[in-house]
Amino acid sequence: MKKVRRSVSFWLLLAFTLIVCAFLVVPVFMSMLAGVTQNYFVGWRGGLTFDWVIKVWTDYRHTVFLSIQIALACLLCTLLLGVPAAYVLARRNNAFTRTIEELLVMPVAIPGLATALALIVTFGSFGDLRRSWVFILIGHVLFTLPFMVRSVLAVLASIDLKTLEEGARSLGASFSQRFFGIVLPNCRSGIVAGSLMVVTLSLGEFNMTLLLHTPLTPTLPVGLADAYASLRIEVGSAYTLIFFFIIIPLLVALQWASRPRDPNAAR
Repeated sequence: MKKVRRSVSFWLLLAFTLIVCAFLVVPVFMSMLAGVTQNYFVGWRGGLTFDWVIKVWTDYRHTVFLSIQIALACLLCTLLLGVPAAYVLARRNNAFTRTIEELLVMPVAIPGLATALALIVTFGSFGDLRRSWVFILIGHVLFTLPFMVRSVLAVLASIDLKTLEEGARSLGASFSQRFFGIVLPNCRSGIVAGSLMVVTLSLGEFNMTLLLHTPLTPTLPVGLADAYASLRIEVGSAYTLIFFFIIIPLLVALQWASRPRDPNAAR
């Protein structure tokens, strides 16, 4: 069997890729390692411990559960709003719908602090809403909805949706049968991609949440900032470690849920 010889450019590109990966991964690994060391300035030679992780979980676990609750609620809201909106934008491709599509991106272009201030000015007088985690949820939905709409819209624009629907209509399919039996299965990849972005963005959103939260509704990023403000880098790093242990299984679960159950459907 003939051995394939690699060119010099291949090895240079491989080395460059490994360097970039190390540049991105090593700081994260070092931060996580600091969360399980006795003393960060001594390093792992001073001994490893889970005391910092236990301390963070004891003091800040309510922020973890609240962030997961808001992220899942945000995902549900963006699915209920974003998927039908993307369908309408794909079906009615005209100047008006293109204007609506551009307006949907405005919360992403505007700084999160400005959006949070606008929400406080508009709805801040509603005391019960202002003190509730639903107020944070509104801001997260405004911020993440464009990502869901754009992801689904990109998939719908790549298929001949009109022909598929007309074929199903000619066979007697109702609107609900066409939407749930044709539209949703064909834009499944866009829904999954949008869901991944919505969950990760909601869990990690800090700028907007900093103004929208109250002492009763601190989220995970706000708690992480408080942990680093404690002047013990081990506490903040342990918080980062918990964050990774939460978000990675959640993303894996979403990827697993997106896999087709029927092998023939995958083909």
